[in-house]
Amino acid sequence: MILPPFHTRASLSKDLDSLGICAGDTVMVHAAMRRVGRLLNGPDVLIDALRDAIGPAGTIVAYTDWNGAYDELLDENGRVPPEWRAHIAPFDPAASRAARDNGVLAEFIRTTPGARRSGNPGASIAAIGARADWLTADHPLDFGYGERAPLGRLVEAGGKVLMVGAPLDTMTLLHHAEHLARIPNKRLRRYEVPFATSAGVVWRMLEEFDTADPVVPGLADDYFDQIVREFLGIGRGTQGLVGEAQSVLVDAAPICTFALGWLESRYRLSQ
Repeated sequence: MILPPFHTRASLSKDLDSLGICAGDTVMVHAAMRRVGRLLNGPDVLIDALRDAIGPAGTIVAYTDWNGAYDELLDENGRVPPEWRAHIAPFDPAASRAARDNGVLAEFIRTTPGARRSGNPGASIAAIGARADWLTADHPLDFGYGERAPLGRLVEAGGKVLMVGAPLDTMTLLHHAEHLARIPNKRLRRYEVPFATSAGVVWRMLEEFDTADPVVPGLADDYFDQIVREFLGIGRGTQGLVGEAQSVLVDAAPICTFALGWLESRYRLSQ
């Protein structure tokens, strides 16, 4: 059996350049690494190729969330029962693993030397590069997808979103549009989180628009996919291969504006 060739740092960097990644870009990347094909040096080679493409003035960003995974223990008020509290590992931005559902690349980016990680557990991002400190600093613990959060800063910075074989409905930036959308009946979530501090574990209630389900009733579970496809359908963004993965690159500010209008017009028309 003849195996397909390896993809290298140089070949992936060329693919990224063809897609529209430029020197100085701030790029939020989501990747399904199995779709990229055979790689020399695994996911690190995609990180290296991205760093080559954006240069020293650029920044790589990944949505990490965290691997807390204790939602089923929460009571109706979002609190953890006393008998379970000592068993839940606290959130530590420097050590807590990225959520496994986000794929392996997020954890590889988080653990790359020099990476920074923001301090809101569920909305946390990791970043490498020139703007990493700025993007990850002072992440609000409540409403972590808002204007002062990393996603708001990604838009402010004129950043881009790269989907390397990742399902389009996993574009995390669109949670920022959900936050901004002026529509009624947004789902809210309040839940308790343990934080690792120098003084020991501190528990805090967090409040957020619910990102596990559509932000308002009546939207399809995968409606982010529809938004991205409609955005691409009007000629915005670029599409191409990164390795063997069908990939999409969009500018953060325009797609966020598009998603905001999509949500507000459709939801209001349905009322």
